[in-house]
Amino acid sequence: MTDAPERVHPTDLELAALISSKICHDVIGPVGAIYNGLEILNEDDDEEAQAYALSVIRNVTEQASARLQFARFAFGAAGSAGALIDLGTAEQISRGFIGQGKHKLVWKGIAGHMAKDKVKLLLNLIAVAVTALPRGGEIEVLMQGTIETPGFVLRCCGTAARPPQHLGAFISGEDVPPLDALTIQTYYTWRLAETAGMNLSIVKDGDDVLLSALS
Repeated sequence: MTDAPERVHPTDLELAALISSKICHDVIGPVGAIYNGLEILNEDDDEEAQAYALSVIRNVTEQASARLQFARFAFGAAGSAGALIDLGTAEQISRGFIGQGKHKLVWKGIAGHMAKDKVKLLLNLIAVAVTALPRGGEIEVLMQGTIETPGFVLRCCGTAARPPQHLGAFISGEDVPPLDALTIQTYYTWRLAETAGMNLSIVKDGDDVLLSALS
């Protein structure tokens, strides 16, 4: 029997640096678009151009705000150790993160306040589920069990639905990709599940992909 590959984790400082890179990667695009819109306002007196610039600034400011709010809860402390987070707030943050683009969020959660680390896991699972739908589609969030011992099942339904990028590798420990700003969220999701004592799995259900975290 072949021994399981040894897990090599980043140091705390390396993990912090990688997550910081991830957050910067996510917000630099919208911030750059805001700057470009402001330049148009300063340099172009055409009313149509100014109206377009204001529209762009408004949209990307909302996008940047939603991504930062999501990062605050998905990666940040969001309260002291053992803190509880309202699942209504988690839903609102998730909807802001998904936005009005090619992905749609269907939330079938339970009401109440859940332990911070489990909510962080759920938020990161939603972000990872987006990579299962490269052409867009519907992410259905289902919760089972209780507030204290929940289970999460995310159904990813859309054209060309596939297993979330890199998650299977982190679960199995085989062909694990190098950690960078693009893979750190998947790695962090796996680590959160491990800390919460929940098992991650990826299952194909017809054309859909099921992403689960169960105790």
